[in-house]
Amino acid sequence: MSNPLDAVFAALADPTRRAILGMLLEDDMAVTDVAEPFSMSLAAISKHLSVLAEAGLISRERRGRVIWCKLEPDALRTASVWMQSFGQFDPLDLDAFERFLEQEMNDEDD
Repeated sequence: MSNPLDAVFAALADPTRRAILGMLLEDDMAVTDVAEPFSMSLAAISKHLSVLAEAGLISRERRGRVIWCKLEPDALRTASVWMQSFGQFDPLDLDAFERFLEQEMNDEDD
């Protein structure tokens, strides 16, 4: 993908990749440790890790025979800044909206 932000959001679109990022929040992990909780092949996990690495969300480093994965928060920070630009809108008050709908439905019944 030519736009780094597109790559970040595409990577975040998959629940497995989001789970992997959550695991890496704790500490760096070996690829085999990342794969352990998932019921998929090591090759499938490696593909997910490649997508995350291409988006800049993780880095991988070989230490001896083991490949370690590390969270790279800068790519997430860029996405967060982009999303915060939409914070100029007032948050939706769901309780007030529910009261409004109840009032409207009561008015229709009368």
